[in-house]
Amino acid sequence: MLSPENDLDHPLVGRFTDFIAGAGFPCVGAKAALNRAGMRFVVARDLGSAWDDLRIIPALLDLARSYRADPQLFQSLAVIFASGAPDDEAAFERLLWTRLNSLTAKDEWLGQQPDRRVAHDPEDPHFAMSFGGEAFFVVGLHPKASRPARRFAYPALVFNLHDQFEQLRAQGRYDRLRETIIDRDVKLAGSPNPMLAPHGSVSAARQYSGRAVEPGWTCPFSGRSKRDAA
Repeated sequence: MLSPENDLDHPLVGRFTDFIAGAGFPCVGAKAALNRAGMRFVVARDLGSAWDDLRIIPALLDLARSYRADPQLFQSLAVIFASGAPDDEAAFERLLWTRLNSLTAKDEWLGQQPDRRVAHDPEDPHFAMSFGGEAFFVVGLHPKASRPARRFAYPALVFNLHDQFEQLRAQGRYDRLRETIIDRDVKLAGSPNPMLAPHGSVSAARQYSGRAVEPGWTCPFSGRSKRDAA
């Protein structure tokens, strides 16, 4: 297994951090992660290729391990892809789930057990991805995104630790943070995000790509093995 990398000095990381730090960017959680040096980075080659999966997985496992050892808020991993920008939102959605399926297969191959605190069926309202035994919520960004907050010049996947949301709920801070982000997003986009839903009401998988999916949409995640997900 390769050692985890953090491509802080890569030019694409500079462009990404400028995007997050911009005055109009709505997600104050991402801004906090950036300001607290809690955001890690991997710059990969192509969203449509598995070439860099074995660089991404060590970074995810290291984030999971370090978070368990010191569960500080506002930590995440941003994977920026230098190529593979999609032609439209549907194409990005397909590529996103292809990458997540591939990374999940490698997590299983390495013997990592899933986070038992969440569901692994993408139709379940309590679904989350799982890497290194920790649950994650994934945010996709790309140049063809309809929502301005997701419209970065390169494809990117941001892996946010699910337990951080639970920490915020336990502290009574989650609802206020969510409302702030929604208000800022409406100011940026001019309308509410149609994919936002109260926690636990529908699967968060519907939000990953940023596309406004249809009511009967089926998530293209093949899931973990039944043995691991049980």
